[in-house]
Amino acid sequence: METKTFKVPNMTCNGCVSTVKGEIEQLSGVVNVEVNKPAQLVTVEWENPASWNAIQQALVEIQYPPEEA
Repeated sequence: METKTFKVPNMTCNGCVSTVKGEIEQLSGVVNVEVNKPAQLVTVEWENPASWNAIQQALVEIQYPPEEA
C-alpha cells in the first residue's frame, strides 16, 4: 500500500473538499482519503490498480491540480 500527502491550493470550501474527496474515492484501489481543508492538504492511501499518476490525472481533469506538500 502507498500513501501520499499533497497540497490542493484551490480547495477553499466544503464543496471543493467534497468534490476532491469524491473524485479520488471513485478510483479503483483507493483505500482512504483524508482532507485537511485549512491546510489544503489531502492524504491518500491506495493499492493496485490505483497509482499516483491516476490520482493526479483525475484531479487535473476536475481542475484541482495537486502540488507537492
